[in-house]
Formats: sequence, C-alpha cells, structure tokens
Amino acid sequence: MSQSKTLTTASGAPVADNQNSRSAGPRGPLLLDDFHLIEKLAHFNRENIPERRVHAKGSGAYGTFTVTRDITEYTSAKLFEAVGKQTPTFLRFSTVGGERGSADTERDPRGFALKFYTEEGNWDIVGNNTPVFFIRDPLKFPDFIHTQKRLPQSNLKSAQMMWDFWSHSPEALHQVTILFSDRGIPDGYRHMHGFGSHTYSLISANGERHWVKWHYKTQQGIKNLAPAEAARLAGTDPDYAQRDLFEAIERGDFPKWRVCIQIMTEAQAAAHYENPFDVTKTWSQKEFPLIEIGELELNRNPLNYFAEVEQAAFGPSNMVPGVGLSPDRMLQGRVFAYADAHRYRIGTNHQQLPVNAPRSPVNSYQRDGSMAFGANGGAAPNYEPNSYVESPKQVPRYAEPALALSGAADRYDHREDTDYYSHAGALFRLMSAEQKSLLVNNIAGAMAGVSGEVIDRQLQHFFRADQAYGEAIARALGLQLNEV
Repeated sequence: MSQSKTLTTASGAPVADNQNSRSAGPRGPLLLDDFHLIEKLAHFNRENIPERRVHAKGSGAYGTFTVTRDITEYTSAKLFEAVGKQTPTFLRFSTVGGERGSADTERDPRGFALKFYTEEGNWDIVGNNTPVFFIRDPLKFPDFIHTQKRLPQSNLKSAQMMWDFWSHSPEALHQVTILFSDRGIPDGYRHMHGFGSHTYSLISANGERHWVKWHYKTQQGIKNLAPAEAARLAGTDPDYAQRDLFEAIERGDFPKWRVCIQIMTEAQAAAHYENPFDVTKTWSQKEFPLIEIGELELNRNPLNYFAEVEQAAFGPSNMVPGVGLSPDRMLQGRVFAYADAHRYRIGTNHQQLPVNAPRSPVNSYQRDGSMAFGANGGAAPNYEPNSYVESPKQVPRYAEPALALSGAADRYDHREDTDYYSHAGALFRLMSAEQKSLLVNNIAGAMAGVSGEVIDRQLQHFFRADQAYGEAIARALGLQLNEV
C-alpha cells in the first residue's frame, strides 16, 4: 500500500519518527529538545475544555525573505533551495520587561521574533536586538524576569532587586553593558539590528551539521534615542515605535534587513576555546565572518492588531527539515517554555489561528482542546500506529543526524567558566569617549537608591571587565576609589 500523507507537527513540519523519543543513548534519559514529544504531551494535557509575561507590548508586520546566496551546501531546507526564492514571513518586535501599556522608548532589549511560512511548515527564530543574553541557564530565567518586573508587596519596579541579581550573576555583564549603552534605547524598530542570539544549526542533504548564528543588519542605518528624548517621548507618544513602523509601511517605505550567518563546524566547536553554545558570549567575526545570504523586507501591515500581532505565537520548537537547534542551555529551555506559554496564554490549538497557521498541509493526530477549528479531524483516527493507509505516517528521511553527547547526567555548574569579563571589557574599549560617558551615566543613574553592599559587589565586576570602566562608574556614583 502506498503512503498518501506525511505525518507533521501542528506547525506543519514533517515527523521522522513517531515511535521513539530522543534520548542520551539507548538507555539514557530523554532530551528536552525533543519538541515533537513535548508538543504531544503538552497538547494532550490541555485537550479538555491570559498578557504575555515578557515581550508584552509588541508591533508586527508581514514581509518576505529572499535568498541572495546559495547555502545548499549547509542546509536542505527548501526555503534556501535557490537564489531568488521568496518565503513569506511575519516579524514581531517588542519590548521585554514592560507591560502592554508601557512606553516604546524604555531602556530595554527589543524582541526580534521572525516566522517563516515555508512549504515544509513554519520555522521561527526567536531572538533580540542584542547578540547575547543576561543568563546562561533557563533554571534562572524566572528569577531574572522577576527582577525586571514588579515587587510583590509594592507593585513597583526596583533598581535594588535588578542590581542585586546582576551583582550575583556576573555572566550578565556583557548584556548589561549593551543595555546601558547608546544601543539600549533604539529609535523605533526600523533602525536596529536583530540577532538569533542563540546558536542554531543547519543540516545538509547528506546529514552534515553546522552550527550557525543568525544576524539581521538594518538597511535603514542604526539610530538610537538619547535618554532625555526617550523620556520626553514616553510622556508624549508612548506608542512611538508602533507608530513609526506602521506609518512607514503604510507610505511604502518598506524596512529591510540584510540576513547574515556565522558558520562553525562541529569539529571547530569541539576545539573552540570558549563554549560556542554560551548565549552570554558572541563568536568572533574575525574567526567566523558574516556571510550575507538573503534580504528580509517588511511590506504589509496587519489588518487587525489583536488577531495578527497579539495572537501571534513564536517559539524555537517551530522547526523544519534542514535547520535545527543546539546544546545551548537557554535555547533548550525555550524549546519547551515558549510553546507552553502559548498553550496557556492563547490556547491549546493556537497554531490553528490564521497568523500562526502554516501555509503547508497539517496532518496530525491532535484533537479537541480549546479553539479546535474546522472539522477537528473529522472521522479520521486520532491514534497511531493504525491500519489506515490514508492516515499520516512518519517519514524517516526527515530525521536529523545523531548528536554526539558525552558525560554522565548531572547538574553541571555553568559557572565553571568564569570568564565573565573579557567580552564586556572588549565592548567597553571599542566605544568612543562619548559612548563611554553615556554608558557610565546611564548605569550610575539606574543604580540610584541601590544599597551600598550591592553597589560594591557590582563595581567589582566593572573593574574586572576594565579598570577604566570601574573607575568611571565609581566616580559617577560619587565614590572615592579607595572606598571600592
């Protein structure tokens, strides 16, 4: 009997194996990056009939991705199969720490979440406008985000808890240095770069894996807001970035980004002097130069903000053949956390909403749950394996190559790598005198009211990154150098 349908995930990606979970060896524990397993279990838990915690306020637009360079030696993904090929996309920008009513001009990273509607299912790259993040391990993510939100007692934001956490988390210094630099308040969304931030992977037709970093370089030029101007806009036009993006697209001034990658072989990663899967660090562009592979253009505004921006759901678990994940701890945690947040916030079947629905056929055994659209599978069976030739079946050729693992299962201390400072120090030394002055003043202002104990602990991190960095902040805080 011939097979008529390919089994897919809810996002339309083909399933290679629906019988076996991913494990560390034949007898080892299961792996959190088995997004097919997680999707099946989490969907099942919610099959009986609330604002984003982070990235609550966002703006979005549709566009196209156009391939400008042949990278078929690295990936079998069909969206990259030919120069000139176009794939429809949806991009959501956002602030991170604020609520839906917060101002667009607050000092905050900016989310840069990109969805590709490919012929093999939806592929999401969930990143930011910074190439790094504050922490390395997802176990600390709830703790970190709590410090960016509000105190349970007063419902007020607190500089004390932010700097208390950062002072105990020196791996955050690289991102903190970016956040309080001139790049900390971009002038809208069109004038900033985007990054996948995490290490991802590309997989070729012959099963060869390369590690990859994604970069989106704005063609509008970098523009940032001075703190005083940002504060003025927060009071006079809190939706400044939303307005700027919407009006630019409406008048035909379509924003564009050059899409670039950095490539690292598995052998290079194994021998690399730094952990290439540490999201608090960047890859040297001298060692791994940027390769321009395409262009991203935003050219159509949503017709309804709620339906198309607020209900838009992105997650690294939306994956298609020819691309993949990596052992990056934070990315592995996000594979579960993002999709699970959507199931809770929007609904079990959020992938069926038009903005999230793949443009390719979906053939799954998921049934019921809130917002089950259409015929809900009709009379077809909701289990597998089964005896029905017309039912979707797994296709082994879509399997990823094996990823070699080593070591016993344990809780390994991510702070065994204690180089918290070289990247932040290098960034500081690259800055102009004007940029350094702005950075120092921004940090000193943000530390107003913070306890002396926390200030002392945080100052040590600045000093270790660069002596001049620490001295400048100490002076800005009115401290004598012999006091620190």
